Amino acid sequence: MGGTGMKAALAGPGGELLHQARRATGRERGPEAVVAGILDFAAELRAYGADRFGEPASAAGVAVPGIVDAERGVAVYAANLGWRDVPLRALLGERLGGIPVALGHDVRTGGLAEGRIGAGQGADRFLFVPLGTGIAGAIGIDGRVEAGAHGFAGEIGHVVVRPGGIACPCGQRGCLERFASASAVSQAWAEACGDPEADAADCAKAVESGDARALAVWRDAVDALADGLVTALTLLDPRVLIIGGGLAEAGETLFTPLRDAVRRRVTFQKLPEIVPAALGDTAGCLGAGLMAWDLLDTTAPPAPPAPPASTSTASTAVTAATPPEVTT
Repeated sequence: MGGTGMKAALAGPGGELLHQARRATGRERGPEAVVAGILDFAAELRAYGADRFGEPASAAGVAVPGIVDAERGVAVYAANLGWRDVPLRALLGERLGGIPVALGHDVRTGGLAEGRIGAGQGADRFLFVPLGTGIAGAIGIDGRVEAGAHGFAGEIGHVVVRPGGIACPCGQRGCLERFASASAVSQAWAEACGDPEADAADCAKAVESGDARALAVWRDAVDALADGLVTALTLLDPRVLIIGGGLAEAGETLFTPLRDAVRRRVTFQKLPEIVPAALGDTAGCLGAGLMAWDLLDTTAPPAPPAPPASTSTASTAVTAATPPEVTT
């Protein structure tokens, strides 16, 4: 579930996506309609799987934004969807005939997929940081993602990197995501170039062409991001640092100066490998599928080949009970 779109898939036991579908979230119709849309979409996906593969799915996984209580299966709060305390796991389980359902946070679910079958595959400790409208993080340890005692682990976007700086909706001033998210870069570049329609992708192109205004905006964002990341790696000591989200699509325009900026800041810390995310907008569906398969088999995490990359936030997956030998 994202703010504007839903992505769904049927996932095989190795995490391969056997069938994918998308539709609008429809948040303009209100939170009740959004929840109804999720339930309908999941039911349609399961029915398709039963018809296509001859057997219904055995478990389901769903990833949503905002505050999530995965243990209780409750979507606690999501500002962009307008809901509070939705017992999503129970609602989906009932709608899908009583099969087990896993509920997860969108970024942590994407991080689970990146850690197991994406850019962090094989790393015992990793940090996944998508740079989108905001900035969040997923802390990976030995094939799982840490939620924290209260479900807030990994909120690197609200590490203060510029004390007394721009006000953040969280109540602090100078948070990382106010300077280094894709939306922050878009805003800064629009102001710098005088075009209200300009965005972070335009800024990256201008950087590549040597525009001095763009270089200044980009440098400020990279410096803020490096400050936040060094704080995180000092605390967490990850072996791999995975950067995803829209801003990462700038490729080496981002990664070359970012690696240099992090390297200049570390002293005693061990410099992690800094790599782009590998799964693009399939990460949410893959992570949801992996969570669902974990409900059925907790003996060992699967390690399939990674699927082709593309660019999201969160998703739903239903696991096919006896999938064919097919990958997509």
